[in-house]
Amino acid sequence: MRYLWLLAVLAALVAAPGAAEVVSIAEAQNFDALLQELWPQAQAQGIARTTFDAAFAGLTPDPRVIAATRKQPEYGKPVGDYVNAIASKAHIEAGAHKASQWAKTLDIVEQKFGVDRWVIIGLWGIETAYGQEKDTWDIIRSLATLVQARYRDAYFRKELLIALKIMQQGHIRRESMLGSWAGAMGQPQFMPSDYLEYAVAISGRGQGDIWTSVPDILASIANYLHKEGWKQDLPWGFEIVMPKEFDYVHSRASFKDWTKLGIKRADNGAFPTKGEAILFFPSGAFGPAFLVTENFTVIKRYNNSDVYALAVAHLADRVRGQGQIRAAWPPNDRQLSRDERIALQRKLAERGFAVHDFDGHIDFDLRDAIRTVQVQFGMLPDGHPTTALLDRLGATAR
Repeated sequence: MRYLWLLAVLAALVAAPGAAEVVSIAEAQNFDALLQELWPQAQAQGIARTTFDAAFAGLTPDPRVIAATRKQPEYGKPVGDYVNAIASKAHIEAGAHKASQWAKTLDIVEQKFGVDRWVIIGLWGIETAYGQEKDTWDIIRSLATLVQARYRDAYFRKELLIALKIMQQGHIRRESMLGSWAGAMGQPQFMPSDYLEYAVAISGRGQGDIWTSVPDILASIANYLHKEGWKQDLPWGFEIVMPKEFDYVHSRASFKDWTKLGIKRADNGAFPTKGEAILFFPSGAFGPAFLVTENFTVIKRYNNSDVYALAVAHLADRVRGQGQIRAAWPPNDRQLSRDERIALQRKLAERGFAVHDFDGHIDFDLRDAIRTVQVQFGMLPDGHPTTALLDRLGATAR
């Protein structure tokens, strides 16, 4: 799982001047105990003692990291506000400039990986504003703090050990190992495991420099999407116009069948002659509507958030030269908080629906489950989670 668009927001919130930096004696002692616990695990991974000692020299827990885990800016904010902020005039103009500046490189990347250049630009823009947003968090310190706090311990422990491996292999100097509070690195904001899996040098030699080499950055983003299943020549999706009479139970069909059901593109263009798409209402049936494809799901693998994927896709379209989202966003677009989403997941699981995680991610399978429950309650089955649905289910956030 990736930590992307929220990291810059969190960093701005918790790394402001005056943020708590005091580490108690007890915390420091616990940190020493953690290092004693970690060393045998690192050694088993082939980490040298010199690398281990250099990585943790002088480190103490970072209290700002724990504060960051309690922030939830990715939930509760109106979708339209977030999408419009990402696809801002400044971001669009900067993206168009970068696309022109690196056009020849993008030609090579598109040919090699079969990934839409505009989506690559969109991801680069949303993650680090095309490299303008600089990382300031010590990756080793942040990951070690999360492990000490037992915050998703297995996951962050694995990432910490991989970060030590990256350091030992000489991909980056220790003093340059800066990233997000959760350990995401470089301009694509790869977690350490992502770096070893997906980072590539466009030259074909070496692991790839995702910190300073734009060609490697673009190639690495493309390689990520390619390996995660990107389908060449398949669009991410389209904004659509719903017919007046429509059975909202329908959620998945071929483009051919969607056309038969009366759905049209908002820009009056033609749908692809082949392929399937999922009906998606990010703010419910009374807001903008979209048909999204497998490639939208691939973008979600970069960061498991519908809103994130939509923002990336829309920014990509705007940089490409397409227009704004045409339908108006609802004025009272109350998105569920993470705790509310988890409460909804638990209630759906109790009713026998498959839930793949209890982290608050509402995937398209769960949206179909929501449709089923909405039908049972006599609600409009648009698959969109709302507080009204929570009330009907008796779901209470912790």
